[in-house]
Amino acid sequence: MDAAFTEEQDGIRRTLRGLLRERCGPDEVRAAVRTAPGHDHALWRLLARQLGLPGLALPPEVGGVGCGPTELALACEEAGRALLPSPLMATAVLAAPLVDRLGTGPQRAELLPRIADGGLTAALAVPGAELGRVLGLTGGDRGGGWAGGGRAGGVQARERGRGGGAAGDWRLYGQVDQVLDGHSAGLLLVAARAGGYTGGRTLLFLVRAGAPGLARTRLTALDETRPQGRIELRDVPAEPLGSPDDRGRGEGAPDLVAEALARLGTTAAAALAAEAVGAADAALGRTVEYVRTREQFGRPIGSFQAVKHRLAEVYVKVEEARSAAYYAAWAAGRATAASGRGPDTGAAAASGLALATALEAELAAAGAAVQLHGGIGFTWEHDAHLYFKRAASDELLFGPVHRLRAHAAELEGLFAQPDGSGAAIDGHLVRNAVTA
Repeated sequence: MDAAFTEEQDGIRRTLRGLLRERCGPDEVRAAVRTAPGHDHALWRLLARQLGLPGLALPPEVGGVGCGPTELALACEEAGRALLPSPLMATAVLAAPLVDRLGTGPQRAELLPRIADGGLTAALAVPGAELGRVLGLTGGDRGGGWAGGGRAGGVQARERGRGGGAAGDWRLYGQVDQVLDGHSAGLLLVAARAGGYTGGRTLLFLVRAGAPGLARTRLTALDETRPQGRIELRDVPAEPLGSPDDRGRGEGAPDLVAEALARLGTTAAAALAAEAVGAADAALGRTVEYVRTREQFGRPIGSFQAVKHRLAEVYVKVEEARSAAYYAAWAAGRATAASGRGPDTGAAAASGLALATALEAELAAAGAAVQLHGGIGFTWEHDAHLYFKRAASDELLFGPVHRLRAHAAELEGLFAQPDGSGAAIDGHLVRNAVTA
């Protein structure tokens, strides 16, 4: 791994940081989250026009920039530093790669250029509020049972007639909560169970904004800068993502949806880790600046040894998380460039560990910011609570940390039996070992 960034990568980071410093200060963030979509639409179009941010990791033939996971991670780091309320995570990190990987030629030609130019936002809707498990970050069911169906609830897909799954032949029923940007996205990628819970399969469907039977509600989220919505589907027409021949039928057929979600999890975890590092670094920087000027007993509180030690510990955590996030992005890029459909186990483990490390650093930096700002740090008017809410919300959405670490350990076989059978030891022992 070459730890040095290219001139182009440094340019992306430098340009985005300067633009966000001008257009996304604390006052602008508070104003943006109170709009109907939860973000500044004009700023999003500006980021698309000047930097190609929505299509940063999309191929040039569909209007994208053609960069990889490293560039996307650097952009997410700067977005996290500013707590940018935007469709970046929902659209560019989660939804667009699935359309690119699974979509048919006409679907890619129709949707990806509109996503790349910022005119279309998208959101991934997976039932059960189990985004980390669906993306293969915390282990669990790889068979798609999380999508629901039958008595399991979730979202069910029913095919009308025998049209082979063409657009308009499918209807969706169910509800999905905690969908990032689900209330405002112009395109929804809904995971649904077709054919019942036990003998069925999980597919991804395209649902357009304004589809009949679709009801969307913005939820009150812990972190206002990452808006979430509830999606209710009542006989909603939907188009399967991909061609019927590629989705796999029958026993032994490859589950391309599960494979695509697992590969997405590797790149998404690297981007999420970098975003958390950006937020942690910003919270730490604000705290250091405050303790240098806040005086108590006739001297700056930053001169006290206890404060120095606390901030030094946070600094080490942030730098550790930064290194892990950069390595995860590099490993994800190498895995993306490799041939084959299956996920890279080493890259997946690196991304999971990087995300766990970054979430810990983010929470440590936000907690120190609240405490060391004293009484003012606990008030709604101060910026410290924005970072603390982001840290707490991130672990709820993509963690918890101990499950991220445990699954990474399982992927690497760290707790396999000595006989080489590969059987993991008891789950609570794994959890205790990796969180020690």
